[in-house]
Amino acid sequence: MTASMDKIVSLAKRRGFIYPGSEIYGGLSGTWDYGPLGVELKNNIKNLWWRMFVQDRDDMCGLDAAILMNARAWEASGHVNGFSDPLVECKKCKRRFRADQVEGKCPECDGSFGDVRQFNMMFKTQTGATEDESSVTYLRPETAGGIFVNFKNVIDSFHPKLPFGIAQIGKAFRNEIAPRDFIFRSREFEQMEIEYFVRPGEWEAAFEEWRKNVHAFNDAVGILAQAVHELEVGDTDRAHYSRRTIDFEFDFPFGRKELYGLAYRTDFDLAAHSGVSGVPLKMIDAEGEEPVMPHVVEPSFGVDRTVLALLTSAYTEDDLGGEMRAYLKFNKAVAPIKAAVFPLLKNKPELVAKAREVYSMLKKQVPQIMWDDNGNIGKRYRRQDEIGTPYCVTVDFDTLGEKTELKDTVTIRNRDTGEQERVSIESLLSRIA
Repeated sequence: MTASMDKIVSLAKRRGFIYPGSEIYGGLSGTWDYGPLGVELKNNIKNLWWRMFVQDRDDMCGLDAAILMNARAWEASGHVNGFSDPLVECKKCKRRFRADQVEGKCPECDGSFGDVRQFNMMFKTQTGATEDESSVTYLRPETAGGIFVNFKNVIDSFHPKLPFGIAQIGKAFRNEIAPRDFIFRSREFEQMEIEYFVRPGEWEAAFEEWRKNVHAFNDAVGILAQAVHELEVGDTDRAHYSRRTIDFEFDFPFGRKELYGLAYRTDFDLAAHSGVSGVPLKMIDAEGEEPVMPHVVEPSFGVDRTVLALLTSAYTEDDLGGEMRAYLKFNKAVAPIKAAVFPLLKNKPELVAKAREVYSMLKKQVPQIMWDDNGNIGKRYRRQDEIGTPYCVTVDFDTLGEKTELKDTVTIRNRDTGEQERVSIESLLSRIA
Protein backbone atom coordinates (compact mmCIF):
# COMPACT_ATOMS: atom_id res chain seq x y z
CA MET A 1 0.00 0.00 0.00
CA THR A 2 1.10 3.54 -0.65
CA ALA A 3 -1.14 5.00 2.05
CA SER A 4 0.38 6.47 5.18
CA MET A 5 -1.52 7.93 8.11
CA ASP A 6 -0.15 11.40 7.35
CA LYS A 7 -1.43 11.24 3.77
CA ILE A 8 -4.84 9.90 4.80
CA VAL A 9 -5.34 12.42 7.62
CA SER A 10 -4.24 15.29 5.40
CA LEU A 11 -6.54 14.31 2.54
CA ALA A 12 -9.45 13.68 4.91
CA LYS A 13 -9.26 17.19 6.32
CA ARG A 14 -8.36 19.04 3.11
CA ARG A 15 -11.20 17.51 1.11
CA GLY A 16 -13.91 17.66 3.77
CA PHE A 17 -14.11 14.06 4.96
CA ILE A 18 -13.05 14.34 8.62
CA TYR A 19 -12.09 17.33 10.80
CA PRO A 20 -10.62 17.41 14.33
CA GLY A 21 -13.38 17.95 16.90
CA SER A 22 -13.73 21.49 18.34
CA GLU A 23 -10.69 22.55 16.32
CA ILE A 24 -11.10 26.35 16.71
CA TYR A 25 -10.88 25.86 20.49
CA GLY A 26 -7.75 23.76 20.35
CA GLY A 27 -9.60 20.48 19.85
CA LEU A 28 -10.93 17.80 22.18
CA SER A 29 -8.89 14.62 22.33
CA GLY A 30 -10.61 11.55 20.95
CA THR A 31 -13.35 13.39 19.03
CA TRP A 32 -13.75 13.89 15.28
CA ASP A 33 -16.29 15.65 13.09
CA TYR A 34 -17.39 14.23 9.74
CA GLY A 35 -17.45 16.88 7.02
CA PRO A 36 -19.75 17.08 3.96
CA LEU A 37 -18.04 14.24 2.08
CA GLY A 38 -17.33 12.21 5.20
CA VAL A 39 -20.96 12.07 6.25
CA GLU A 40 -21.98 10.94 2.75
CA LEU A 41 -19.35 8.20 2.82
CA LYS A 42 -20.40 7.15 6.30
CA ASN A 43 -24.09 7.05 5.37
CA ASN A 44 -23.34 5.01 2.26
CA ILE A 45 -21.52 2.44 4.42
CA LYS A 46 -24.38 2.27 6.92
CA ASN A 47 -27.03 2.05 4.19
CA LEU A 48 -25.16 -0.76 2.45
CA TRP A 49 -24.82 -2.66 5.75
CA TRP A 50 -28.51 -2.16 6.59
CA ARG A 51 -29.59 -3.29 3.14
CA MET A 52 -27.42 -6.42 3.24
CA PHE A 53 -28.19 -7.56 6.76
CA VAL A 54 -31.70 -6.26 7.49
CA GLN A 55 -33.73 -5.33 4.43
CA ASP A 56 -32.52 -8.14 2.14
CA ARG A 57 -33.13 -10.85 4.76
CA ASP A 58 -36.33 -12.38 6.14
CA ASP A 59 -34.89 -13.28 9.54
CA MET A 60 -33.81 -9.80 10.69
CA CYS A 61 -35.44 -6.73 12.16
CA GLY A 62 -34.08 -3.34 13.11
CA LEU A 63 -33.98 -1.28 16.28
CA ASP A 64 -32.91 2.19 17.39
CA ALA A 65 -32.62 2.11 21.18
CA ALA A 66 -31.95 5.09 23.44
CA ILE A 67 -28.36 6.03 24.26
CA LEU A 68 -29.28 6.54 27.94
CA MET A 69 -30.53 3.47 29.80
CA ASN A 70 -31.47 2.57 33.34
CA ALA A 71 -28.17 2.11 35.21
CA ARG A 72 -29.29 -1.35 36.38
CA ALA A 73 -29.00 -2.56 32.79
CA TRP A 74 -25.26 -1.84 32.87
CA GLU A 75 -24.95 -3.47 36.28
CA ALA A 76 -26.59 -6.62 34.91
CA SER A 77 -24.35 -6.72 31.84
CA GLY A 78 -21.20 -6.42 33.98
CA HIS A 79 -20.13 -3.04 32.63
CA VAL A 80 -20.36 -1.14 35.92
CA ASN A 81 -17.96 -3.48 37.67
CA GLY A 82 -15.92 -4.90 34.82
CA PHE A 83 -15.69 -2.53 31.86
CA SER A 84 -12.22 -1.18 32.53
CA ASP A 85 -8.70 -0.75 31.18
CA PRO A 86 -5.43 -0.92 33.13
CA LEU A 87 -4.20 2.61 33.94
CA VAL A 88 -0.87 3.94 35.19
CA GLU A 89 0.06 7.48 36.20
CA CYS A 90 3.47 9.07 35.86
CA LYS A 91 4.76 10.13 39.26
CA LYS A 92 6.59 13.10 37.74
CA CYS A 93 4.30 14.75 35.14
CA LYS A 94 1.05 13.08 36.29
CA ARG A 95 0.13 12.04 32.74
CA ARG A 96 -1.97 8.89 32.54
CA PHE A 97 -1.55 6.03 30.10
CA ARG A 98 -2.97 2.58 29.40
CA ALA A 99 -0.62 0.18 31.13
CA ASP A 100 -0.57 -2.19 28.15
CA GLN A 101 0.60 0.58 25.79
CA VAL A 102 3.69 1.84 27.62
CA GLU A 103 6.90 0.22 28.76
CA GLY A 104 9.24 1.16 31.57
CA LYS A 105 9.41 4.96 31.71
CA CYS A 106 6.92 7.72 30.90
CA PRO A 107 7.16 8.59 27.16
CA GLU A 108 6.55 12.27 27.95
CA CYS A 109 9.08 13.00 30.68
CA ASP A 110 10.95 9.75 31.31
CA GLY A 111 9.46 9.58 34.81
CA SER A 112 8.48 6.37 36.59
CA PHE A 113 4.96 4.99 36.90
CA GLY A 114 2.87 4.24 39.95
CA ASP A 115 0.92 1.03 40.47
CA VAL A 116 -1.47 -0.25 37.82
CA ARG A 117 -5.14 0.34 38.61
CA GLN A 118 -8.37 -0.31 36.74
CA PHE A 119 -10.14 2.60 35.07
CA ASN A 120 -13.83 2.24 34.13
CA MET A 121 -14.33 3.60 30.62
CA MET A 122 -18.03 4.43 30.83
CA PHE A 123 -19.07 8.09 30.80
CA LYS A 124 -21.09 8.66 33.96
CA THR A 125 -23.83 11.28 34.12
CA GLN A 126 -27.07 12.18 35.92
CA THR A 127 -30.66 12.39 34.74
CA GLY A 128 -33.13 14.91 36.11
CA ALA A 129 -32.67 17.80 38.53
CA THR A 130 -31.19 15.88 41.45
CA GLU A 131 -27.65 14.59 41.67
CA ASP A 132 -27.63 11.47 43.82
CA GLU A 133 -27.19 7.74 43.28
CA SER A 134 -30.78 7.36 42.06
CA SER A 135 -30.13 9.71 39.14
CA VAL A 136 -26.89 8.07 37.92
CA THR A 137 -26.80 6.75 34.40
CA TYR A 138 -24.18 6.22 31.68
CA LEU A 139 -23.63 6.98 28.04
CA ARG A 140 -23.81 3.52 26.52
CA PRO A 141 -20.41 1.91 25.85
CA GLU A 142 -21.91 -0.39 23.21
CA THR A 143 -25.17 -0.67 21.28
CA ALA A 144 -25.80 -4.33 22.15
CA GLY A 145 -27.36 -3.50 25.53
CA GLY A 146 -30.33 -1.79 23.93
CA ILE A 147 -31.03 -4.89 21.84
CA PHE A 148 -31.05 -7.26 24.82
CA VAL A 149 -33.34 -5.11 26.97
CA ASN A 150 -35.78 -4.89 24.02
CA PHE A 151 -35.72 -8.64 23.32
CA LYS A 152 -39.11 -9.21 24.99
CA ASN A 153 -40.67 -6.23 23.21
CA VAL A 154 -39.66 -7.57 19.81
CA ILE A 155 -40.89 -11.08 20.68
CA ASP A 156 -44.25 -9.77 21.87
CA SER A 157 -44.70 -7.51 18.83
CA PHE A 158 -43.57 -9.78 16.00
CA HIS A 159 -43.43 -13.39 17.32
CA PRO A 160 -40.33 -14.39 15.33
CA LYS A 161 -39.06 -17.95 15.14
CA LEU A 162 -35.49 -19.01 15.78
CA PRO A 163 -33.05 -18.27 14.34
CA PHE A 164 -33.59 -14.52 13.95
CA GLY A 165 -31.64 -11.36 14.54
CA ILE A 166 -32.04 -7.81 15.77
CA ALA A 167 -29.77 -5.16 14.23
CA GLN A 168 -28.91 -1.65 15.33
CA ILE A 169 -26.70 1.21 14.15
CA GLY A 170 -25.89 3.88 16.70
CA LYS A 171 -23.47 5.92 18.75
CA ALA A 172 -21.43 4.50 21.62
CA PHE A 173 -19.06 6.22 24.04
CA ARG A 174 -15.93 5.12 25.85
CA ASN A 175 -13.72 7.31 28.00
CA GLU A 176 -10.53 5.99 26.44
CA ILE A 177 -7.41 6.62 28.50
CA ALA A 178 -5.34 7.22 25.37
CA PRO A 179 -7.35 7.74 22.16
CA ARG A 180 -5.06 7.32 19.19
CA ASP A 181 -4.52 6.58 15.52
CA PHE A 182 -6.98 9.10 14.06
CA ILE A 183 -10.54 7.70 14.12
CA PHE A 184 -9.40 4.17 15.01
CA ARG A 185 -9.72 4.66 18.77
CA SER A 186 -11.89 7.57 19.86
CA ARG A 187 -14.19 8.48 22.72
CA GLU A 188 -17.30 8.82 20.58
CA PHE A 189 -17.91 6.37 17.75
CA GLU A 190 -20.60 4.50 15.87
CA GLN A 191 -21.36 0.79 15.77
CA MET A 192 -23.32 -1.53 13.49
CA GLU A 193 -24.24 -4.56 15.59
CA ILE A 194 -26.39 -7.66 15.30
CA GLU A 195 -27.56 -10.02 18.00
CA TYR A 196 -28.51 -13.22 16.21
CA PHE A 197 -30.63 -15.50 18.41
CA VAL A 198 -30.39 -19.28 17.96
CA ARG A 199 -31.34 -22.48 19.72
CA PRO A 200 -28.64 -23.36 22.30
CA GLY A 201 -27.20 -26.26 20.33
CA GLU A 202 -27.23 -24.58 16.92
CA TRP A 203 -24.80 -21.69 17.37
CA GLU A 204 -21.92 -23.15 15.37
CA ALA A 205 -23.77 -23.04 12.03
CA ALA A 206 -24.86 -19.46 12.70
CA PHE A 207 -21.33 -18.50 13.70
CA GLU A 208 -19.95 -19.84 10.43
CA GLU A 209 -22.66 -18.08 8.42
CA TRP A 210 -21.82 -14.73 10.00
CA ARG A 211 -18.10 -15.31 9.59
CA LYS A 212 -18.71 -15.52 5.84
CA ASN A 213 -21.06 -12.54 5.97
CA VAL A 214 -18.33 -10.36 7.45
CA HIS A 215 -16.09 -11.07 4.46
CA ALA A 216 -19.03 -10.51 2.09
CA PHE A 217 -19.57 -7.06 3.60
CA ASN A 218 -15.88 -6.23 3.22
CA ASP A 219 -16.08 -7.15 -0.46
CA ALA A 220 -19.26 -5.13 -0.96
CA VAL A 221 -17.90 -2.01 0.72
CA GLY A 222 -14.51 -2.20 -1.01
CA ILE A 223 -12.10 -3.16 1.77
CA LEU A 224 -9.06 -5.02 0.45
CA ALA A 225 -9.55 -8.74 1.09
CA GLN A 226 -5.80 -9.40 1.30
CA ALA A 227 -5.52 -6.87 4.13
CA VAL A 228 -8.10 -8.65 6.34
CA HIS A 229 -7.03 -11.47 8.64
CA GLU A 230 -8.93 -13.70 11.05
CA LEU A 231 -7.60 -14.07 14.58
CA GLU A 232 -9.05 -16.81 16.76
CA VAL A 233 -9.07 -15.24 20.22
CA GLY A 234 -7.73 -17.50 22.96
CA ASP A 235 -9.47 -18.45 26.19
CA THR A 236 -7.56 -15.99 28.35
CA ASP A 237 -8.16 -13.04 26.00
CA ARG A 238 -11.87 -13.43 25.30
CA ALA A 239 -14.53 -11.32 26.99
CA HIS A 240 -16.10 -12.97 30.05
CA TYR A 241 -19.38 -13.63 28.19
CA SER A 242 -17.80 -15.28 25.13
CA ARG A 243 -17.24 -18.96 24.39
CA ARG A 244 -15.71 -18.23 21.00
CA THR A 245 -14.50 -15.01 19.38
CA ILE A 246 -12.90 -14.18 16.06
CA ASP A 247 -11.31 -10.78 15.54
CA PHE A 248 -11.17 -9.61 11.94
CA GLU A 249 -7.96 -7.61 11.79
CA PHE A 250 -6.95 -5.13 9.11
CA ASP A 251 -3.52 -3.94 7.98
CA PHE A 252 -3.81 -0.28 8.91
CA PRO A 253 -0.86 2.03 8.24
CA PHE A 254 -0.02 1.84 11.97
CA GLY A 255 -0.15 -1.96 12.10
CA ARG A 256 -2.51 -4.91 12.11
CA LYS A 257 -5.43 -4.06 14.39
CA GLU A 258 -8.99 -5.18 15.06
CA LEU A 259 -11.56 -4.08 12.50
CA TYR A 260 -14.61 -6.21 13.42
CA GLY A 261 -15.50 -8.88 15.93
CA LEU A 262 -17.63 -12.01 15.92
CA ALA A 263 -18.56 -13.56 19.26
CA TYR A 264 -20.66 -16.42 20.57
CA ARG A 265 -22.13 -14.87 23.73
CA THR A 266 -24.11 -17.97 24.87
CA ASP A 267 -27.22 -16.91 26.87
CA PHE A 268 -25.15 -14.69 29.16
CA ASP A 269 -26.91 -11.41 28.38
CA LEU A 270 -30.52 -12.59 28.41
CA ALA A 271 -29.91 -14.61 31.57
CA ALA A 272 -28.23 -11.67 33.31
CA HIS A 273 -30.96 -9.16 32.40
CA SER A 274 -33.66 -11.66 33.32
CA GLY A 275 -32.06 -12.24 36.71
CA VAL A 276 -31.61 -8.56 37.61
CA SER A 277 -34.89 -7.23 36.17
CA GLY A 278 -37.04 -10.17 37.28
CA VAL A 279 -38.62 -10.28 33.80
CA PRO A 280 -38.55 -13.72 32.09
CA LEU A 281 -36.62 -13.45 28.82
CA LYS A 282 -37.52 -16.75 27.22
CA MET A 283 -39.57 -17.42 24.12
CA ILE A 284 -41.78 -20.19 22.78
CA ASP A 285 -40.21 -21.18 19.51
CA ALA A 286 -42.62 -23.96 18.53
CA GLU A 287 -46.13 -24.78 19.61
CA GLY A 288 -46.22 -27.28 22.45
CA GLU A 289 -42.58 -26.75 23.41
CA GLU A 290 -41.31 -25.32 26.66
CA PRO A 291 -40.04 -21.71 26.58
CA VAL A 292 -36.37 -21.49 25.64
CA MET A 293 -33.73 -18.86 26.36
CA PRO A 294 -31.89 -18.39 23.06
CA HIS A 295 -28.13 -18.19 22.71
CA VAL A 296 -26.54 -15.37 20.76
CA VAL A 297 -24.02 -14.93 17.95
CA GLU A 298 -22.88 -11.32 17.69
CA PRO A 299 -21.18 -9.79 14.63
CA SER A 300 -20.01 -6.29 15.56
CA PHE A 301 -18.86 -3.70 13.01
CA GLY A 302 -17.36 -0.30 13.78
CA VAL A 303 -18.51 2.41 11.38
CA ASP A 304 -15.50 4.64 11.99
CA ARG A 305 -13.02 1.80 11.63
CA THR A 306 -14.77 0.82 8.42
CA VAL A 307 -14.27 4.38 7.15
CA LEU A 308 -10.57 4.25 8.04
CA ALA A 309 -10.06 0.81 6.48
CA LEU A 310 -11.88 2.00 3.38
CA LEU A 311 -9.77 5.15 3.07
CA THR A 312 -6.67 2.98 3.46
CA SER A 313 -7.91 0.48 0.87
CA ALA A 314 -9.01 3.14 -1.61
CA TYR A 315 -5.98 5.45 -1.40
CA THR A 316 -4.01 5.06 -4.63
CA GLU A 317 -1.09 6.84 -6.23
CA ASP A 318 -0.22 6.46 -9.91
CA ASP A 319 1.16 8.22 -12.96
CA LEU A 320 -1.53 9.53 -15.27
CA GLY A 321 -0.50 11.37 -18.40
CA GLY A 322 3.02 11.90 -17.10
CA GLU A 323 1.85 13.42 -13.80
CA MET A 324 1.71 11.79 -10.37
CA ARG A 325 -1.72 11.84 -8.78
CA ALA A 326 -3.33 10.57 -5.57
CA TYR A 327 -6.94 9.42 -5.69
CA LEU A 328 -9.49 7.41 -3.74
CA LYS A 329 -10.50 4.29 -5.64
CA PHE A 330 -13.94 3.92 -4.04
CA ASN A 331 -16.43 1.55 -5.57
CA LYS A 332 -19.65 3.16 -6.76
CA ALA A 333 -21.70 1.79 -3.85
CA VAL A 334 -19.86 3.87 -1.25
CA ALA A 335 -18.37 6.77 -3.22
CA PRO A 336 -19.71 9.96 -1.59
CA ILE A 337 -20.11 11.58 -5.02
CA LYS A 338 -21.25 9.31 -7.87
CA ALA A 339 -20.54 11.81 -10.64
CA ALA A 340 -19.55 15.45 -11.11
CA VAL A 341 -21.01 17.61 -13.88
CA PHE A 342 -18.98 20.41 -15.49
CA PRO A 343 -19.57 23.08 -18.08
CA LEU A 344 -16.41 23.22 -20.19
CA LEU A 345 -16.22 26.98 -19.53
CA LYS A 346 -18.06 28.70 -16.72
CA ASN A 347 -18.13 32.08 -18.50
CA LYS A 348 -20.27 30.80 -21.38
CA PRO A 349 -23.95 31.05 -20.33
CA GLU A 350 -25.15 28.58 -22.94
CA LEU A 351 -22.74 25.89 -21.67
CA VAL A 352 -23.63 26.59 -18.05
CA ALA A 353 -27.36 26.38 -18.78
CA LYS A 354 -27.04 23.03 -20.60
CA ALA A 355 -24.74 21.63 -17.89
CA ARG A 356 -27.25 22.69 -15.23
CA GLU A 357 -29.95 20.86 -17.17
CA VAL A 358 -27.86 17.68 -17.24
CA TYR A 359 -26.97 18.09 -13.55
CA SER A 360 -30.62 18.49 -12.52
CA MET A 361 -31.68 15.49 -14.57
CA LEU A 362 -29.10 13.24 -12.91
CA LYS A 363 -29.60 14.60 -9.40
CA LYS A 364 -33.32 13.80 -9.42
CA GLN A 365 -32.43 10.11 -9.71
CA VAL A 366 -28.99 9.98 -8.05
CA PRO A 367 -28.80 12.52 -5.20
CA GLN A 368 -25.02 12.26 -4.77
CA ILE A 369 -24.17 14.32 -7.88
CA MET A 370 -21.84 17.33 -7.62
CA TRP A 371 -21.71 20.54 -9.65
CA ASP A 372 -18.14 21.73 -10.24
CA ASP A 373 -17.09 24.73 -12.32
CA ASN A 374 -14.14 25.89 -10.20
CA GLY A 375 -10.82 26.16 -12.03
CA ASN A 376 -9.78 24.70 -15.35
CA ILE A 377 -10.90 21.26 -16.48
CA GLY A 378 -7.65 19.57 -15.46
CA LYS A 379 -7.88 20.87 -11.90
CA ARG A 380 -11.48 19.72 -11.66
CA TYR A 381 -10.49 16.21 -12.77
CA ARG A 382 -7.73 16.04 -10.16
CA ARG A 383 -10.02 17.33 -7.41
CA GLN A 384 -12.73 14.81 -8.24
CA ASP A 385 -10.16 12.00 -8.45
CA GLU A 386 -8.91 12.87 -5.00
CA ILE A 387 -12.38 12.63 -3.43
CA GLY A 388 -13.11 9.36 -5.23
CA THR A 389 -15.74 10.43 -7.78
CA PRO A 390 -16.06 7.58 -10.31
CA TYR A 391 -17.20 9.73 -13.27
CA CYS A 392 -16.85 13.30 -14.52
CA VAL A 393 -19.35 14.56 -17.08
CA THR A 394 -18.41 17.55 -19.26
CA VAL A 395 -20.83 19.59 -21.32
CA ASP A 396 -19.04 21.30 -24.23
CA PHE A 397 -19.90 23.09 -27.47
CA ASP A 398 -20.48 19.79 -29.28
CA THR A 399 -23.24 19.07 -26.75
CA LEU A 400 -24.97 22.20 -28.03
CA GLY A 401 -24.72 21.04 -31.63
CA GLU A 402 -21.52 22.62 -32.94
CA LYS A 403 -21.04 19.27 -34.63
CA THR A 404 -24.48 18.06 -35.60
CA GLU A 405 -23.73 14.38 -35.10
CA LEU A 406 -22.57 15.02 -31.49
CA LYS A 407 -25.54 17.14 -30.40
CA ASP A 408 -26.96 16.10 -27.01
CA THR A 409 -23.86 14.06 -26.18
CA VAL A 410 -21.35 14.67 -23.41
CA THR A 411 -17.88 13.52 -22.44
CA ILE A 412 -17.74 11.06 -19.57
CA ARG A 413 -14.37 10.42 -17.93
CA ASN A 414 -13.41 7.33 -15.92
CA ARG A 415 -11.60 8.11 -12.65
CA ASP A 416 -9.41 5.01 -12.57
CA THR A 417 -8.13 5.07 -16.14
CA GLY A 418 -8.55 8.73 -17.09
CA GLU A 419 -10.15 7.54 -20.34
CA GLN A 420 -12.93 9.63 -21.90
CA GLU A 421 -15.74 8.66 -24.22
CA ARG A 422 -18.64 10.36 -25.89
CA VAL A 423 -22.09 9.22 -24.76
CA SER A 424 -25.64 10.46 -25.22
CA ILE A 425 -27.24 12.43 -22.41
CA GLU A 426 -30.13 9.95 -22.30
CA SER A 427 -27.72 7.06 -21.54
CA LEU A 428 -25.93 8.89 -18.72
CA LEU A 429 -28.22 7.76 -15.94
CA SER A 430 -27.78 4.05 -16.68
CA ARG A 431 -24.01 4.52 -16.77
CA ILE A 432 -23.83 6.30 -13.43
CA ALA A 433 -26.60 4.74 -11.31
